[in-house]
Amino acid sequence: MKRIALTLLCVLLAITVSGCTKKAAVKSTIDGNMKTYYEMTDGTWMCDDHLYKYRLEINGRMPNAAVDTSFVYLSNIEEISFDQAYKAAGVSSSSDDYFSPEEAVLVEMY
Repeated sequence: MKRIALTLLCVLLAITVSGCTKKAAVKSTIDGNMKTYYEMTDGTWMCDDHLYKYRLEINGRMPNAAVDTSFVYLSNIEEISFDQAYKAAGVSSSSDDYFSPEEAVLVEMY
């Protein structure tokens, strides 16, 4: 009985200590032309209460366009192709071409 109580106490202490990790603070605020987003002190990015590992600048030319377009996505996907980026920016009529908020979010387009 004492061993069970001691084991439970150790587990509770471990949970309490692991919950004390310091969260990253905002390093800078960026007013994107689509959404405001934040660079965090730990190198991650935040937008709409979602954390992202990457900030991707994706450049290219859409079909039949006269000039190049640039998209800035915050993403938990390491690479996004230009084809994926422009379709997910609102061009596609298929919901399969869009990212979930956990995957990626468009914050700038120019």
